[in-house]
Amino acid sequence: MRGGRRLFPLLPLALLPLALLPGLCHGREPAPGAVTCGSVLKLLNTRHSVRLHSHEVKYGSGSGQQSVTGVEASDDANSYWRIRGKSDNSCQRGTPVKCGQAIRLTHVNTGKNLHTHHFPSPLSNNQEVSAFGDDGEGDDLDVWIVQCTGTYWEREDAVRFKHVGTEVFLSITGEQYGHPIRGQREVHGMPAANHHNYWKAMEGVFIKPSLDPAKHDEL
Repeated sequence: MRGGRRLFPLLPLALLPLALLPGLCHGREPAPGAVTCGSVLKLLNTRHSVRLHSHEVKYGSGSGQQSVTGVEASDDANSYWRIRGKSDNSCQRGTPVKCGQAIRLTHVNTGKNLHTHHFPSPLSNNQEVSAFGDDGEGDDLDVWIVQCTGTYWEREDAVRFKHVGTEVFLSITGEQYGHPIRGQREVHGMPAANHHNYWKAMEGVFIKPSLDPAKHDEL
């Protein structure tokens, strides 16, 4: 005892109780590989090895909205999508996306949201998937649920996207377009969960996971 205070020996960091280490939060801290709100990424269909893509080419049938396709090239700038919440305040930048969470996917180059509705897709006669809206604002048919295992959507996970309004899964089955988008694959909605609707996060700018939305350093 010195001056009424007990002096404890300095312990190596590894021996300190978890409760004394800042930031550990008893298992609440997300894994470093969690996909986060505000991140910009490409999505790879694991069955067909093509990335989710859009461009200023409209469907010639169905809704006539901006088409969504799958492309093999990994370096196409039209394959970037930004992760956003169902509403602007429901998915703050840097917050890890939970399994079962409702999100929007906004096409970076055109500002339109991934969308589906009760129109037949041009090639397979499944449900048409389009890009819709202006400057990231569309309607209620832009909302998808992330289906994965565990607590958070991890970058290494293969996940599904289930549409809230029509309950179809974002899918590719391999049908290819001709002119003017020759070789690109049809993207559509399917009512059943199967191996055609698994997607994995690939290239992009990922916001560092944090339970504190103010911490949003880029990896």
